[in-house]
Amino acid sequence: MGSLISGIIGRTLAYSVPLLLATLGEIYVERAGVLNLGIEGMMSLGALVAFAVAFSFSNPWFGVVAGGMAAGGAALLHALCSITLRANQVVSGLSLGMLGMGISGVLGRNFEGKVLGATLPVYRMPFLSSLPGFEKHNVFVYLSLGLAVFLWFVLFRTRWGIVIRSVGENPAACDAMGINVSTVRYTCVVFGGVLAGLAGAYLSLGYRPSWSYGMTGGIGWLSIALTIFAFWNPLWGLVGAYLFGLLYQLSFRFQAHVSPELLNTLPYVFPLIALSFVSRLAARKRIGPPASLGVPYKRE
Repeated sequence: MGSLISGIIGRTLAYSVPLLLATLGEIYVERAGVLNLGIEGMMSLGALVAFAVAFSFSNPWFGVVAGGMAAGGAALLHALCSITLRANQVVSGLSLGMLGMGISGVLGRNFEGKVLGATLPVYRMPFLSSLPGFEKHNVFVYLSLGLAVFLWFVLFRTRWGIVIRSVGENPAACDAMGINVSTVRYTCVVFGGVLAGLAGAYLSLGYRPSWSYGMTGGIGWLSIALTIFAFWNPLWGLVGAYLFGLLYQLSFRFQAHVSPELLNTLPYVFPLIALSFVSRLAARKRIGPPASLGVPYKRE
């Protein structure tokens, strides 16, 4: 029984990493007042570039850096359209998602079926390795967990966090105080893109060391739902990502007893149910998205 629980926890932690990284990035993007619906495309682009570079240089860490930079560059394009050109953020984000998926699909054909010579190593953490499910993991598992706590601290306990949240709520007031609204938003959008790229790099170099088109499996879209579920709070994003990962793993464990078709829908029904409860709770406590989310700022 102990080994079963440990196995479920371990696989839950491993599967939740890309979802958590993408959600953390989107939380910062939306906190700054920008909506980016292109996470799926950025993740796919990051996964392809990471795999291609790691395969070419036989070094997975080169791939990680390249994947993050590629997705960050794609996010910069979205920032240019939505912040500088003040284009419709929904249209820009969707276009970015389709562009990323299209580019990765075309350029990734040469890497289908290729095998990496070296993948991301796994480690034992001195204190965590004694806990069930934490025995031995990819460095991204520990990185994503620590990053969620760190980003929560930055967002709610530092001056930088106050600036980011203020820009998302009232950019005009921030501008009047001498804060460069465009710089803050550009930084957050690119940062969110880099995290999406790292999520894709983890998929192709650590979780499933290979490249195949569509390997992101809708994680980018789920991260947008989890951003709302988390009330734009990194710690709640951590909870949501692990809950989804747990449901995903349980759907495999109980296939011998319950219809596989029904079980396969549970991880994706969860965000819908969770969002319905969150919407009611948000209405009662008057919690909502940043006031200026999706609204381009034009300096008077």
